[in-house]
Amino acid sequence: MLPVLIIEDDQLVRKLLKKLLQPQGFEVVEAATGEEGLALIAAVRPALILCDWSLPGIDGISLCRALKATPEWSDIYFIFLTAHSTPEHHVRALDNGADDFLSKSIEIKELSARLRAGLRVYRAFQEQRRLAQELKLQQEQLESEIAEAAEYVRSLLPAPMDERVIARSQFLPSRQLGGDCFDYHWLDSDFLAMYLLDVSGHGLGAALVSVSIQNILRAQILPGINFYQPGLVLTALNETFASEQEIDWFSETPPDRYFTIWYGVYNYSKQLLMYASAGHPPAVVLSGSSPNHQIHRLRTPGTPIGMFPDAKYKTQFFKVEQESTLYLFSDGIYEVQQADGEVWNLDGFVDLVDRHHHSGQLDSSARIIQAVKSLKKNRDFEDDCSLLQVKLR
Repeated sequence: MLPVLIIEDDQLVRKLLKKLLQPQGFEVVEAATGEEGLALIAAVRPALILCDWSLPGIDGISLCRALKATPEWSDIYFIFLTAHSTPEHHVRALDNGADDFLSKSIEIKELSARLRAGLRVYRAFQEQRRLAQELKLQQEQLESEIAEAAEYVRSLLPAPMDERVIARSQFLPSRQLGGDCFDYHWLDSDFLAMYLLDVSGHGLGAALVSVSIQNILRAQILPGINFYQPGLVLTALNETFASEQEIDWFSETPPDRYFTIWYGVYNYSKQLLMYASAGHPPAVVLSGSSPNHQIHRLRTPGTPIGMFPDAKYKTQFFKVEQESTLYLFSDGIYEVQQADGEVWNLDGFVDLVDRHHHSGQLDSSARIIQAVKSLKKNRDFEDDCSLLQVKLR
């Protein structure tokens, strides 16, 4: 039975209400004062309250206001019992949180109808509370899974490299977890492969796709492909990835899954960098010492992988000069909404890289990431934020 609390200092009124309510299946609890009523609310957690306007001690208005200000009690349906029937009293009651009011010249049919209405509202609130709790638990579970997935992605990222070529990396997963993934490894004693990819979308799906592509590139399992030729690698990835998707050529929207990538192979002995890109931001190479250094942006034409099955990608070449460092990054690092509301851009990020590169620090990637975080005022990133720093010579 649902409990109904009657707060009324008139014992005869309490007895009358109890006699009317019990046959309708309610568990009736009584209080003679506002103080007793508050104590019983905490003890029995009633579904409905019938409360007198005028009570000794805490009056009905104060009690109603206190009830509705307490989140765990706010869904209890509160009905005033009053001898006052003026619009002013009704307005005051509603302004203080009352859900309904009844004249003390009680009609049984009206009382029953008001209680039924109150129960419908109460049960709707209870269902809403239950759904909100379920949603909260699901959200907590999802956030836990995303945190675990982010940690897994982080565990797959390469360790710092200090042999001949010096490499460092930074990875900041977004709150939703995106599709960034990167790596650098020696194909043999003279050729170093490096790449960074960014899968469209967010969540576990994007992360799983990025990890799968990383496994393909690490294990070199594209049949018949020379992994020393970046253009051929991207072309084979595109054929493989696009063939696994059903693409509607008459649709104006892109496929559900595609990814951008910059892939390079560095010939250490010849100081020659071979590279190709597919819709990805350019790699930035800083050559020479300040103030006479040069900034190069390395990118080749090409659509993201998976958008067009027939797309071909070409290899470009870059001669690496003395004191050259390559920076490879995802667009999440510069598509940043700053504290003033302005959106940052690639040019601004390249300027920041230039400033921190010549700060005298061996690992400028950490300083660059910290500067980007400062622009965000340490708010969550909307997308994954990845950065590779590779000192080639």
